[in-house]
Order: sequence, then C-alpha cells, then structure tokens
Amino acid sequence: MSTATTAGARAHARAQGGTVVECMPTLPAGDGLTWAETVPGGGYAGKRLARGTTLQLTDVYGDACVSVLLFNADEPWERLNVADTVKVLWQAYVGQGHLLLSDQGRVLASVTAGAPDRSDAFCGTSTLLSNTERYGDGSPQGPTPAGRELFTLAAAKHGLTRRDLPPSISFFQGVRVGDDGGFSWLGSAGAGATVELRAEMPVTVLLANVPHPLDPREAYTCSAVRLKAWTGEPAAPTDDLWSRSPEGERAFLNTADYLAARGLA
Repeated sequence: MSTATTAGARAHARAQGGTVVECMPTLPAGDGLTWAETVPGGGYAGKRLARGTTLQLTDVYGDACVSVLLFNADEPWERLNVADTVKVLWQAYVGQGHLLLSDQGRVLASVTAGAPDRSDAFCGTSTLLSNTERYGDGSPQGPTPAGRELFTLAAAKHGLTRRDLPPSISFFQGVRVGDDGGFSWLGSAGAGATVELRAEMPVTVLLANVPHPLDPREAYTCSAVRLKAWTGEPAAPTDDLWSRSPEGERAFLNTADYLAARGLA
C-alpha cells in the first residue's frame, strides 16, 4: 500500500487498527487504579504520580530490565540521586525497604517490594554509542534502542531535556560487585517477578525497558514489563521505614518539612 499520497497514507494508518500492539496503555478501571500499561522490550513510558501512589512493575516473561528515573513533579530540578541512595543508606543493593533519595536529601519513593539481588544501582542504562557498537544501532526508532535515547524521548514529554537525565537505577537484572571491584551480571529475577515503588512526594517517573549493559547475550534480549499504579497513602512517622535507620529518618524529616512548607502535608 503506497503512502506517497495523503489518501494512501490515511488508508495505511487505518489498516493498522487491527494490529495487536503490546505497548498500548489500558484504561484504568476501579479500585483506585490510575495507570495500567504494558511496555515491550525496547520501549519506554512516563507519568506524573501523586504522593502515596504505588507503582507496581511486573516482569511478564522473565527478560525485562527496567531502568527508572524519578523527578520532583513540581520542581524537576530535584531528581533521583543514585549515589546518595546507595551512600547515605549504606546499602548498594536496592530492594524492599530501600529509599530512593533525591539530590536534596529527600525521599522521592520507597521500595515496598522487590529483591535486592535483582537490581542495579551501578551500571546505569545503555547509550547510543554502546548499542551502536554492540548491535549496530542505538537510535530510539531503530530495532535496538538504547536506554538513554528512550529516556530522552520520555523526558521531552515532560518538558525535560537530555541534560536533565541523571544516572538511573534498574530492576529485574541483578549485578554484584566482586572483591576486585568488578561487576558480575546475575541475570533475570524470572517471569512474574515484581517491584513496587511508593511515591513519598509528587513525582514524575520515567522508565526505559532495554537489555542490561552487562547482559552477555549477543541478541538484543528484553521482554515486556507490565505497569500498574494505584492511589494510597505515603509513609507515616509510625511506618517502620521512618525509624529503620537514622539516615532514613532524616530523609523522611527533610521530605516532611518540604511538603509542609508547600502545603502538601
């Protein structure tokens, strides 16, 4: 079918209507559900989430690798700081109970479910150069898109640019640091594995689902991730997370102080 004319292009576009596209979002339905979407391998997504929202990520087939970025939804110059998330909380392996800190020492989100042996706070995501060298193409429209390129597209939809993108944290593909300082790739958490992030302040979340940079497989291997988000309550001072460590408590107090001044708490 030719697309050289307006009529031909219209007919071609309408002919795609019966195609099953795995990345299409579904309409939220009841029970406080605010976001439901399936992101294929090589895909991306982004959304603004209210404080108290839980975002659940599910590795559908066992080969997802979801890189995540978080921004203060109202003042996006405040963003996820992976270095402080690891350093301040004295734990490099991010799992249930870990806090995702901003560069202002505040809690953007807490991890309420997820295995620490299948996350990575060290390697970030793939780049145009790395994917071009490895697969022959890293462009976002190509067959093997790089994570940073997809983040750039997701960021643009929220008024952000490439310069706004800090290092990301990824889930479902584990990494361990050896005694020599080298990284070992642990592979997948398996089909059906889940991670849940609870927004402790209004956030913009960006996600890129691409192969891990250390994945040794020759083929571009990454499967779908299912996203669901629902409304809820943020952590309260009575929550165990507040008092789990003095560093975490300080981060929550910083967050509470900021939100109170903004009239959000």
